[in-house]
Amino acid sequence: PLQPLRAKPVPKSSGASRKKTCEPGVANSLIKQIFRHYVKMPVARDAFKIVEKCSVRYFKQLSSDLEAYSHHAGRKTVEMADLEVLMRRQGLVTDKMPLCVLIERYLPLEYRKLLIPIAVSGNKVIPCK
Repeated sequence: PLQPLRAKPVPKSSGASRKKTCEPGVANSLIKQIFRHYVKMPVARDAFKIVEKCSVRYFKQLSSDLEAYSHHAGRKTVEMADLEVLMRRQGLVTDKMPLCVLIERYLPLEYRKLLIPIAVSGNKVIPCK
């Protein structure tokens, strides 16, 4: 005699395993805004998708390079010197174009004040080291 087939019990999984881990990244709206600013003409949606993929890959490569530089120096934190070495290797910082000039040219005043030391009254230097 044949016996009826029984359904196998499905193991219950916890809700935590179903959640997908999300990597932090640059907001897509920011990438679109910056790209529109520099292109100054209409851009197709599929072009934006390619730009987003390229920028994500670029920032991943930058972060891994900075991590390697700080690890090579025997540190656990990335410092400004690591960023300057990276920018020199990319050809952005040269003897004719120092990092301070790039900061003054492309960053707003509040960020410039944080990154470039300025002498103020009372013989004080801001930001303090």
